[in-house]
This record gives sequence, structure tokens and C-alpha cells, in this order.
Amino acid sequence: MKNRIQFLLIILWIISGNSVFSQTISSDYIDSLVQKSMDMMPQAGVAVAVVLDGKIVHAKGYGTTSISTGERIDENTLFAIASNSKSFTTASLAMLVDEGKLNWTDKVVDHIPEFKMYDPYITANFNIEDLLTHRSGLGLGAGDLMFFPDGSDFTIKDVLKSFQYQKPVSAFRTKYDYDNLLYIVAGEVVARASGMSWTDFVENRIMKPIGMVRSAGVYQNLQDKKNVASPHSSLNGKLVELEAYTKPDATLGSAGGIYSSVNDLSKWLQIHLNKGRYGEDLENQLFSEKNQSEMWRPHTQIRFNLQPDLPYRTHFSAYGLGWRISDQNGYIIIGHTGGLPGMLSRTVLIPELSAGIVVLTNADPGGYSYWTISSAIIDVLIGVEKKDWLTEMKQQIEMMESRGDSVLTAVWDIVENSRFKKPNPKDYIGTYRDNWFGDVEIWLDDNNELWFRSHRSPKLTGSMHYYRANTFAIKWNYTDMPCDAFAMFSLDENGKAINIRMKAISPNTDFSFDFHDLDLRRIAE
Repeated sequence: MKNRIQFLLIILWIISGNSVFSQTISSDYIDSLVQKSMDMMPQAGVAVAVVLDGKIVHAKGYGTTSISTGERIDENTLFAIASNSKSFTTASLAMLVDEGKLNWTDKVVDHIPEFKMYDPYITANFNIEDLLTHRSGLGLGAGDLMFFPDGSDFTIKDVLKSFQYQKPVSAFRTKYDYDNLLYIVAGEVVARASGMSWTDFVENRIMKPIGMVRSAGVYQNLQDKKNVASPHSSLNGKLVELEAYTKPDATLGSAGGIYSSVNDLSKWLQIHLNKGRYGEDLENQLFSEKNQSEMWRPHTQIRFNLQPDLPYRTHFSAYGLGWRISDQNGYIIIGHTGGLPGMLSRTVLIPELSAGIVVLTNADPGGYSYWTISSAIIDVLIGVEKKDWLTEMKQQIEMMESRGDSVLTAVWDIVENSRFKKPNPKDYIGTYRDNWFGDVEIWLDDNNELWFRSHRSPKLTGSMHYYRANTFAIKWNYTDMPCDAFAMFSLDENGKAINIRMKAISPNTDFSFDFHDLDLRRIAE
């Protein structure tokens, strides 16, 4: 009798729990989260999808694709998903491992002989998993300046050559530092092992079979651009529409090139929740369960907490293959984020609940809806006390922007009111070369003012303003993302500039503007 009563109590608890759960994670609840977010901070649009028990229970768009056209976002609106593309790259490699065309521990040089790192031993031992796990020894975002801002002419050949000239900041395989360029190399491994480009592989071997009918590997491959979200910036509290981030070729695709919708990405999440299986009766297998486990296995530790803080009780966070992994309130959370100018996104999987979340946005920062909305949904799914993510994030954004504004204001005040004697600008003009970034030119305009111009990344052109000593502040013509920079000159014994070191002025500058990794040396005229 006692056992029967305990059994009935358990059943009642389960039924009650499911009832509360289904009421809380409803479309009305998600609608209210989005509405609150859009009311709190300026943003163009948001799209959200939720998968529960392996089924899509919510897929909806909010706001506009473009403030200039006013077209409405729906569940099929395409967004740039940026680094969420990385999971497609690792899945492509998993498929090739399943087919026997490569192994995770293959040396990169066995597939790309011209690949060369900053050290001969590391070059010889760098394997495919090393391309995917952010443990190369190079610093955060090393070399990203080749692709930020867009419009540069760097190719895969340039990427492959660049690593030998970059300087490590940690020992090989000892520290997590997020990178993009090595994922571009991973895309080239896919191409050489499969005999087709990374974009063709992803579109034909992954997207088409699982029904991602509107998605594409890169912007220029989109067949229909009618329902595509435009990026926006909300600096200074006002929305400004930006041009889409594009590359003349598909070089960046495997690191962050995909365009997709919440409807299509829900199918992508379902594939992972089903351990690589898809189809009406899950009769088809995209990648094996074994390699699914390999992608979701922690490869690089990010942090570990022996005594985790409440309420999430998170003990660890790590990086797998194209996915971040952590524990929250006893559940494993698999996910990733993505960011390009005016586009922010997040994908989340909770395998034990057969649940997934996608949030896509087309404004930066836009209240960071991609993070706050998904986090609020996670809280409900894993059963922790609800947190006011939206208010907390707004406060963090305002604090961060205030700090960045104060730094910029102080710098430009010194520029405007400098009491120092300005040096002779002719001592600085000339062409300077960095081994991986190429040539930049310092020249005088008709007003005898110095200007900076990158030969290979033309959007990095800007006026140079004397700051102090031998340092100038550069105000770029490019304004889609704030990235003004210092240029610090070294002089020879005659007072002529021979070298330029650089760094971002604002602490809020995106890490992909890695000016600090440049070593620009004057070349003979």
C-alpha cells in the first residue's frame, strides 16, 4: 500500500510538473519576452524557435527585416548566423570521418601540405581537432583583421600563409583562445577531402537532405533575397541600417558565413537531438552517433568551479567541436553564439530534455535579445528561479557603453586640446608592411593632415589625429562597428618613423579588430 501511494504521488508530481511546464513555455510567454525586449531597447527584429520533446512548438518572427522597408519578419526570414556556422563545419568533418576519408587526429599537413604554423613542431603535429578547439596558442581572434571589416581581398591562400607570422600568447594545447581563421582552414580540409567546396558540401550534403530549403552557406549563394533581414546598429539609442556583411568569395563561410531562418535551424537542432538521424521515421543518418558524441565531448577547458554559484550550479564550461558545453542545474547545455555587424544569434540544445532554442536578431546590441530571450527560456526548462535577464542586460550594456564612451571622450578631448607641439607629419609618411596583413600607407592630404589606408582592406581608411608623443588616434571612415585605433610610431635616430604598433582605443571594440597583432615596418621607398 505504501509503495502504491508513493507511486501515485510521483505520477501526480510528474503530471503537475508537465502542466506548469507547458503553461510556462507557451507562445504567449515567448511573445511577452520578445515584446518586453523590444520595448526596452531599440532594435529592428527578432526570430525565435523552440523545440520540445524533439518537436518544433514555436517558430515566429517579430519586428522588421529592414527599417527602410518595414517588411515583417517571419519564421522563414533569413539572418546571418555567423559563428553558429561552425557546427556545420564540424558536422561536415564528422560525415567525412564516417566515410573513411579522414580521421579527427589526422595531421593538417597531410591534407593541406602548405599549412604552416609559427613553430615547426606545431606545424608537424597540428591535427584536425586542433583546428576546431581554440587551443592553438594564438591569441583571441588572431588574424581576424583580414576579414573585419568586410571588403578585403584576402583568400584561403593568405590565411594558410598567415599563421607562421603570428605570435603565440600561450603554449600549444594549454589555453582556450577563440579563433576564426583556423575554422577557415577546417573548411579547406572539407573541400580537399570531399572534392567539393565547403559551401557546396554544406548546401548539398546537409541542408538539402534535412529540408533547410531556404538556407545557404554564404550570402552570395542565396537564391531568393526577398525575405532576408538587414543588419542594423543601435548606437546612441537610434537604429541605423547597415549593408550586409559580404566577402567577394566564400573564404569566411566555414567560420561564419551561413544564412538561415529559425524554421530551418530548428531542423538542424532536431538532427542533433536525434543523434544524427532524420526523416519521417528517422530512417536516415547524417552522421554517426559516435561522432555526435565526439562533437559534444569537452576538448578544451574554459573554466572549472569546484564550488559553483547558485542558482545554476555550473561546475564547468568547455569547448567541444563547434559547440560550447556547460552544466546548469544538473543539465548539460550545448550551444553557440554568433555575431557579425548588426547580426547576433544563439543556438542552444538541452539533450536530456530533447529541447532546443534558436534566437536570431538583426540589430547590435539590440538589448542582446539573442542572449536574454534564450536564457529566460532555458531558466524555465531547467527549473531554476526566473531571472530578469532583460533588465540586467540593459544595465550591463549601459554600463559598458558608458565606460567605452568615457575612454573615447577622454582621448578625443586630448586630441582637440593638445598643448603638445605637433611633430612634422612628413616624418611619418610612407608604406609599412605586416607579414600577414600586407601593406598600409600613411600619406598627407591637401590639408597637410595624415591619413591611414590599408591596401588589402580598403574600409580601413581613416584620418590620423595627433594624440601625444609619437601616437596618433585614427578615426576610420568605416562606422558599422566602433573600432577607432591608436597608431604608435617608433622612430630612427633621425626622427623618421620606421615601425607602427596599433591597438583599439575603446575597451568595447570587438576582438576581431586585432590591431594589436600587427607589426608594421616601413619598407624601402
